[in-house]
Amino acid sequence: MVNRQIKEKIIRLSGELTALRRKFHSEPELSWEEFKTTAFVCQYLDELGISYKKTEPTGVIAEIKGGKPGKTVALRGDMDALSVEELNKDLPYASKEEGKMHACGHDAHTAMLLIAAKALNDIKGDLPGNVRLIFQPAEEVGRGAKAMVEQGAMTGVDNVFGIHIWSQMPTDKVACTPGPQFASADIFNIHFKGQGGHGAMPQDCIDAAVIASSFVMNVQSIVSRTIDPQACAVVTVGRMDVGTRFNIIAENAKIEGTVRCFDPAVQDHVETQISHYAKQVAATYGGTAEVEYIRGTQAVINGEFSAKLVQQVAVESFGEEVLYDEKPTMGGEDFSFFLDEAPGSFALVGSGNPEKNTEWAHHHGKFNIDEAALVTGAELYAQYAWAYLHEEN
Repeated sequence: MVNRQIKEKIIRLSGELTALRRKFHSEPELSWEEFKTTAFVCQYLDELGISYKKTEPTGVIAEIKGGKPGKTVALRGDMDALSVEELNKDLPYASKEEGKMHACGHDAHTAMLLIAAKALNDIKGDLPGNVRLIFQPAEEVGRGAKAMVEQGAMTGVDNVFGIHIWSQMPTDKVACTPGPQFASADIFNIHFKGQGGHGAMPQDCIDAAVIASSFVMNVQSIVSRTIDPQACAVVTVGRMDVGTRFNIIAENAKIEGTVRCFDPAVQDHVETQISHYAKQVAATYGGTAEVEYIRGTQAVINGEFSAKLVQQVAVESFGEEVLYDEKPTMGGEDFSFFLDEAPGSFALVGSGNPEKNTEWAHHHGKFNIDEAALVTGAELYAQYAWAYLHEEN
């Protein structure tokens, strides 16, 4: 199932792999601004002789054409960083950009996919099919994958595979089980409107602060009292903007939040309930509510065949002990847009190591990875592509 040449090649390239990751880490670029990263990926592919096309405004779609006819498997790696200040100032490869940081591991994903491409390109004559390489921008805003699909990333693809470095798992462990992996991630914005006035004369006013507070304090009943307890959902209000001055009763209150779940029916239900609840709460106090509900990414649901193939490849590559039972996360991932186009799966590769201080949460200013996990990720990318093409032909 696994290819010995791939394993040996990636081990030999481990130093280059680490150097690539550190380069990307020190030069972070935000969503839709990955111009230097895109240019570097193109240059690297040019040196390998791998054909590609740039996508707009950033991103790269490349393809390794096998020496034999067959299907096409896609490998995806995202490239964008976050608006987070790096707190690991002592690292020799710390971010050079103030207020920008690879705080989620996308630097590792890009580096791993490049090295996987290099290993696969060496044996392309033995590939019964093609390997599509998707270097994706703007995952952090949940829009990059959809844009890549619209620009042809999944045209002709039979199966798609992605990886995320995961600091909550021990280094080198691999998790990929059939079923839900990441939740859908929606956004809601609500504008409550009352009637402002003097803080000393509440009888003449409709207090938007009270309306908004009532909504926030009681909105969890949507989850606790209207959803099957065996299902799951998260409703979080993350921001409130209320009033203008200490002695003025607020006329306007704005809140922003997110909804996470795995079941599309639950997603539809929560959207309906939030709108209904906001308007009813506002009406109770004599105010009004305008609700904007924005569908973000859908849930990432691993296909059974693909997830089990990942497990098989991981065991054959790294041993039975590599498999890890990681529970589904309510975090969001726009890899779901690729799964709308073809079956596939999304794996987690552990990088948490207390001895190296790499157990910080994703999106934290001290986030870092145990670079020993890079070889695992790069090989998993390449071995999965090899295994899928040979499994299907």
